[in-house]
Amino acid sequence: MTIYGWIQILIYCAILVALVKPLGFYMHRVFNGDRTLLSPVLVPIERGLYRLSGTNDKEEQHWAVYATAMLLFNLVGLLVLYALQRLQGMLPYNPAGMTAVDPQLAFNTAASFATNTNWQNYGGESTMSYLVQMAGLTVQNFVSAATGIAIAIALIRGFARASGKSIGNFWVDLTRCTLYVLLPMCIVLTLVYVWLGIPQTLGPYVDATTLEGAKQTIALGPVASQVAIKMLGTNGGGFFNANAAHPFENPDAVSNLIQMLTILALGAGLTNVFGRMVGNQRQGWAILASMGALFIAGVIVCYWAEAAGNPLVHALGIDGGNMEGKETRFGIAASALFAVITTAASCGAVNAMHDSFTALGGMIPLINMQLGEVIVGGVGAGFYGILMFVVIAVFVAGLMVGRTPEYLGKKIEAREVKMAMLAILCLPLAMLIFTAIAVVLPSAVASIANAGPHGFSEVLYAYTSSAANNGSAFGGLTGNTPWFNLTGAIGMLMGRFLVIIPALAIAGSLAAKKTVPASAGTFPTDGTLFVGLLVGVIIIVGGLTFFPSLAVGPIVEHLAMIHGQTF
Repeated sequence: MTIYGWIQILIYCAILVALVKPLGFYMHRVFNGDRTLLSPVLVPIERGLYRLSGTNDKEEQHWAVYATAMLLFNLVGLLVLYALQRLQGMLPYNPAGMTAVDPQLAFNTAASFATNTNWQNYGGESTMSYLVQMAGLTVQNFVSAATGIAIAIALIRGFARASGKSIGNFWVDLTRCTLYVLLPMCIVLTLVYVWLGIPQTLGPYVDATTLEGAKQTIALGPVASQVAIKMLGTNGGGFFNANAAHPFENPDAVSNLIQMLTILALGAGLTNVFGRMVGNQRQGWAILASMGALFIAGVIVCYWAEAAGNPLVHALGIDGGNMEGKETRFGIAASALFAVITTAASCGAVNAMHDSFTALGGMIPLINMQLGEVIVGGVGAGFYGILMFVVIAVFVAGLMVGRTPEYLGKKIEAREVKMAMLAILCLPLAMLIFTAIAVVLPSAVASIANAGPHGFSEVLYAYTSSAANNGSAFGGLTGNTPWFNLTGAIGMLMGRFLVIIPALAIAGSLAAKKTVPASAGTFPTDGTLFVGLLVGVIIIVGGLTFFPSLAVGPIVEHLAMIHGQTF
């Protein structure tokens, strides 16, 4: 570890925290329907969209109606994306002559982008046409991110309202998020990325002659616009197979910093939206502090492990940290930081090969995802994920003081606790059961490139990433097989919608409750004590659930490495 590496990390954290209040202030006004700087331009467009769709921004929905609208919208998006892939050989904007995508891979990809996972069992520049990249993948990048933010806002309304029967209108929340938040920011980011050297063209791929006289085809395309939303919307799917390690997606340290900031910016800003909507910004800062404590701990361990390197390599007389699988233009600090950021959010973009990290360095991205990516998290998804843990933490606090749990004046009762546990437990259900089957199923074992605990970690990482809607991978696993395409898609759908439905049920239940005035026995939830309790609950739940799988994967791999054993 170096002082320059820590300076990079501290600068990143300082800028991110500085963005929280302005982004929170803006998003709060957007979802409240208040006037913003963009209103003169966007309000007529917004109203026109409502007229075309038959929606009224004054009409609100019961949580069950809100959930139904969300499910139907995402189902249609999944089917449209599947159809685009299967028909791409007959569609325009296909200069490389891409043929139809295999049915199983098309289903996996459609489920992946509809759930904001963006897991890719294919190489982007060699599989998808420009039309599918733009009208399919990029569109889903926008609407899946907007769906996550809409769910978070609906859940916040559940805490903020009293004796209410509705939690908002899904179509209005989706429209406002896309129109006022995602599109304007992505337009600016796209222009910045083009200025930094990222391509944005509909022209064909370019052939070049190397110094040896060989022919090389250089893939191009509408890259900058997809990079903008893939990072801001915590999607992560790369235009190129190398993702953010590719110089056309991430040219230099400046673009790398911007991309890291955009991954967590909206997720962090939602904590401030929460504080504003419930009338106490300290509540939002308390949640952000809990996220931040887990994030910093992950960065420290990951950076330390990668900077320490491999003792077996050191024994050969080669000093220094672990640079395997990393870009020299980023180095160890920025690569470790990026890995923690992208798995603390449900993003999945990578600027280094996680499969080449040390055992403990690669374990941190795994843990981030296994905790439900509540460490700032993806846009919306991370925030409603951590609110599930807040419900459990408040319940535990209530048990300790011997009174009915309360949070923000709402009594947390059996219904809310059951729904929160259902949302939390669906993730290990998908992650661990599919992993257990895959490591004994012969056809799945054949896809594992490495023996021993690292091979197990590759499978565990794949299903963890799928169910956590992350999309990053340990690259040693061959995922484009019928088994992994099907089970991976099921895991993605479970990890997305089996969390969203209980979250909306909690929102509806809380919105209908009366607000109870605080008393001398009310447990304060905006201070250091609650932050510690919340962090403790997250670690204990995650530790009890996932420690056995980590013990036979990265932990035993690290111990074996120390004793000179490789696989």
